Amino acid sequence: MTVQRDETRPGSAEATTSWVPMVGLFLAQILMSFNVASLPVSLGGMVEDFGVPPTSVSTAIVTYGLVVAALVMVGAKLGQRVGWIVMFRFVVALFAVSALMMILSPTVGWVITAQAFAGASAAIIVPSLVALIAENYRGTQQATAIGSLGSARALSGVSAFLIGGTLGTLVGWRPVFGIVLALAVAVFVFSFRLRSDRGDSSVKIDLVAAVFIGAGIVSLTLGFNNLNNWGVLEATPSAPFDVLGLSPAPVLIVLGVVLGQAFIVWTRRRTRAGKVPLVSLAVLGSSRERAAVYAMLIVVSLEAALNFTVPLYIQIVQGRTPFDTSLAMMPFNLTVFVTATLVVRLYKRFPPRTIGVFGFGLTTVALAWLAFVVTNNWETLPTILGLFLFGVGQGALVTLVFNVLVTAAPKELAGDVGSVRGTTQNLASAVGTAVSGALLVTILSFNVGQAVVNNVELPPALVDQVDLESVNFVSNDQLREVLSETDASDAQVAAAVAVNVAARLSALKLGLLVMAAVSALAILPASNLPKYRPHEIPDPSPATSAR
Repeated sequence: MTVQRDETRPGSAEATTSWVPMVGLFLAQILMSFNVASLPVSLGGMVEDFGVPPTSVSTAIVTYGLVVAALVMVGAKLGQRVGWIVMFRFVVALFAVSALMMILSPTVGWVITAQAFAGASAAIIVPSLVALIAENYRGTQQATAIGSLGSARALSGVSAFLIGGTLGTLVGWRPVFGIVLALAVAVFVFSFRLRSDRGDSSVKIDLVAAVFIGAGIVSLTLGFNNLNNWGVLEATPSAPFDVLGLSPAPVLIVLGVVLGQAFIVWTRRRTRAGKVPLVSLAVLGSSRERAAVYAMLIVVSLEAALNFTVPLYIQIVQGRTPFDTSLAMMPFNLTVFVTATLVVRLYKRFPPRTIGVFGFGLTTVALAWLAFVVTNNWETLPTILGLFLFGVGQGALVTLVFNVLVTAAPKELAGDVGSVRGTTQNLASAVGTAVSGALLVTILSFNVGQAVVNNVELPPALVDQVDLESVNFVSNDQLREVLSETDASDAQVAAAVAVNVAARLSALKLGLLVMAAVSALAILPASNLPKYRPHEIPDPSPATSAR
């Protein structure tokens, strides 16, 4: 594909544009990221308010990512057809409505619906950010603006955990989404400082491709999200149906992969016929760009898994406050923010391949380290060090892979780059949250089952009363409350609590070890990232287009 080069010639002056319009785009990225980051912080409050298990609340997180990933490519085409500014303002207003629904929600169903609306809005905001930056900025300003999106994403994580944790502890989880509402209003006001070309009514939306990619992403996400409830292989009683005894979860995953391949085949066929595809595969025209997408998929999945796992343990397992969660996650979120901001300075010294391999090496070491040193106390120095190291690798990688895609694409494909980024990031976020939840519950169930079998103080009659072998993540107080309704003795209650504590910590350690293994595998696609530095990018030419 063609590689774009935006450099100022020696001795020439580069015209600068006001940064005021960028403030609105920066806040738009914060809006989306703050909304998502606020959900794990609010986990304990929602579980208490609605009386549902934490996995039900995680469905809201998965729903948001699923809707964005399923609709973002269609959103990019709608932006091109109707006009980026018009669509941008409309969906920002819709995001405000979703925040209002969160504040007023009487049930967890409202929360899930609100996040579906937020996801539909983000499906257009995500590609519009790249397109509007390309419309409003050039040269070094454009590179700085693109880099700031990574910083905004990291900053929102820090602020969501800190502000959300404080509000959640002192007031409640609902006021946190009052901030989301205020951000949406601010973005809408700043949108009037942006400029953009009018929409092009000649742009057609490939509905067949939209169905393929939308259905594929829904199938993948539903499959991963229900591995625990429906069964990894054999269908459980809670599965809605089975296929010759097989759980529908793996069936949906395979179906999602098949539909994804069908989308690629259809898009290539449409491109060869000279028709406009839903998204140009030219943005994935070389192995280097595909490596960037694979790396983005893995690094965002790992981030989502950690952002779900830590609040789950601190708020649900340990029964601590959202403010404690914010303090525990601060080393990670603050490090991601600082690294995402400063890593751009390394681009002139090191090629993306070097930074990518080093970044995944760092996240692998950090996760493996955490698996061995983590305890039920998150404030220990070894744990903080592990979160710090993971944050350095995460911050460097998220900014890096996005920049690789953007700098390799010409301006006219900016919307397509945005849609690919949105699909990848949000699919990864949904899958990372779903898989981490399913993995931890599966390991927990196995650990509890083994412990129950080997514990002579827990007779089968008591196990049958409590159904310990199918227990979800519960606090010690909740377990004591359940056991108080049985004929368990004090010694048996203490034994059951001890089983719960040991099983949860073991599940956490094994889960982190699995995440470390996934991170290590990501070194392979990272080793295929570009090995040139930004100032070495070749000028556009047929030769470079074929690379």
